[in-house]
Amino acid sequence: MALRDLSGAVDFTVLERMTAGDDAVTEEVLGLFAQQAALWSPLLDVREDGWRDGVHTIRGAAAGIGAGTLAAACQTAEAADKAEAPPLLDRVRDALEIALADVAAYRHALMLRSLRG
Repeated sequence: MALRDLSGAVDFTVLERMTAGDDAVTEEVLGLFAQQAALWSPLLDVREDGWRDGVHTIRGAAAGIGAGTLAAACQTAEAADKAEAPPLLDRVRDALEIALADVAAYRHALMLRSLRG
């Protein structure tokens, strides 16, 4: 993976402003985002009691790193009735997958940059 693989699902300038361009802090925040996604994504199913909590948590984490499309999909799903939520949760899962791919590519670039010194 490389920066050329970025889809644009994450606007990393949002994160870079927040971390003042500190690569170590940026890496830490992206690592936490990936951990949050792994922890909360199993709840993205209306059969789970905490599905709305999962969507809400992912929404906040997404907004924090600049994943606007994911945050918007989460906001829509969170506001939906349970009966309307399944296809909206599918959109959240799809947007999360794309955002995580961008995060992985960006983290890879950060790792390469740290190796170059």
